[in-house]
Amino acid sequence: MLRVFGAIACVFLMSGAAQAQPTEAQPVKVRTEAGVVAGQADDRANVFLNIPYAAPPVGPLRWAPPKRAAAWSGERDATKAGPSCPQLMNANGTPNSGGANGPVSEDCLQLNVYAPKGAKAAPVMVWIHGGSHRTGAGWVYDGSNFARDGVVLVSINYRLGALGYLAHPALTKAAGAREPLGNYGLMDQVAALEWVQRNIRAFGGDPSNVTVFGESAGGMSTLAILATPKARGLYRKAVVQSGLGWFAPTTLGQKEADGAKLLAPLGVAATATAAELRALPAERLAALDGGYGPFPDGRLMPETPTQALAAGRFDDVPLIIGWNSGEDSLMGPGPLRPEQTANIPPAARLVWREEAAAGDEPLARALFTDRVFGGPARWVAAKAADGKPAWLYHFSYVGSRFRPAMTRAGHAAEIQYVFEYWGRRTPMSLVSDEDRAIAALMHACWVAFAKADAPSCGAEAWPAYRPAADQLMEFGPAPGVRAGFRKARLDAVQAIALPTLGLTANTPTN
Repeated sequence: MLRVFGAIACVFLMSGAAQAQPTEAQPVKVRTEAGVVAGQADDRANVFLNIPYAAPPVGPLRWAPPKRAAAWSGERDATKAGPSCPQLMNANGTPNSGGANGPVSEDCLQLNVYAPKGAKAAPVMVWIHGGSHRTGAGWVYDGSNFARDGVVLVSINYRLGALGYLAHPALTKAAGAREPLGNYGLMDQVAALEWVQRNIRAFGGDPSNVTVFGESAGGMSTLAILATPKARGLYRKAVVQSGLGWFAPTTLGQKEADGAKLLAPLGVAATATAAELRALPAERLAALDGGYGPFPDGRLMPETPTQALAAGRFDDVPLIIGWNSGEDSLMGPGPLRPEQTANIPPAARLVWREEAAAGDEPLARALFTDRVFGGPARWVAAKAADGKPAWLYHFSYVGSRFRPAMTRAGHAAEIQYVFEYWGRRTPMSLVSDEDRAIAALMHACWVAFAKADAPSCGAEAWPAYRPAADQLMEFGPAPGVRAGFRKARLDAVQAIALPTLGLTANTPTN
């Protein structure tokens, strides 16, 4: 299932932060635990790029838990974006499926801070980028508009692909008895949140009011953080954008077997040592096509987020979660391949009647969106609502510049509205007043959540999710609250999916 995320359309992703800086920016300096960083201030934010939050994960630190960054003397230039973590880049220099281009390096564990001018105890939001755990970078996203509206925005890099999520018998043998395994990208995300706790006051942020949020792989990572005991206390609330929610159980042993199979084409013997693995070139590892992402290793992450939620062991914090109307963009532009429509259950035609009447491709696309994104989001909201409040949303707005060719909001389409920022590849002449209004509304909801623990925004109140009422906020051409949204369809996929997810027999799942 994870491999489908390689098809993410980067047209929706933000542009490079360094390229978005105004020409009249003024220098600004902050002292962190490791030394002084010298960034730039513009009319919206104090911006600091390429700040190390952990030591370079190279040599013996490749496939090891992150260590604190070393101190430096003098001032560190924080005006230019740093390298992205190793990943496949487009040969022509255009952004890849995760929106990244430019140099890559294993020395990539850095973050970027966009802080309001003169901020004191401002709310903090930590953004985890998407890209199927294989592509992307924190610098791709410009957080200046969050800073403009009183929020400190932190965007991070984390290890990707085989460098971020490889389990292997040799690495297990070389690790300490309690050392976490396999989830190196997740470990990086936790280390970044720890850095925020230690340093964000210097930028005007409040470490007791941190919202962790992300989209796609970043949303999946956010759910994993909520199921990771070590991360408790590093944040106060969370937002999950198109982050799934139903994860099949797996084990460290299964992942070790997968890792050994993954490395075999590189000539890695079954008897290889950890030192031999760490000597492999990073560019060859970045090219390996595997099923990457957080998984239960029994040390850092005891169980899947789905299992943790069902058993009541998920971190109880305020939560926003939702999905887009056209998540099936991940299936490709069409026509679909025969294998993508061959296994439609006959019973689906009785529930998805409208889609079935339109043909097998519309039906397959609707099943994908509801099974992979919509059903899980609603279920997570329902389970989370047993404690602190949760809010459910559905994003269906299609930018005016994409109509009439596009009728549904594709995967990642909501990002530019959340950030209220269009990127360098979208001329403002193509952005309509309607586009700006939806962006202003959605951005205001996320800002309100960061500031006051609830998305109080817009003319119509967004109610906290309750299964009995089954209400969500739809961000569409006419935004508003909807009740029983796709209820029969989402009930159907829930009934099919939950028995396959390794949930305890005595745990209620409704």
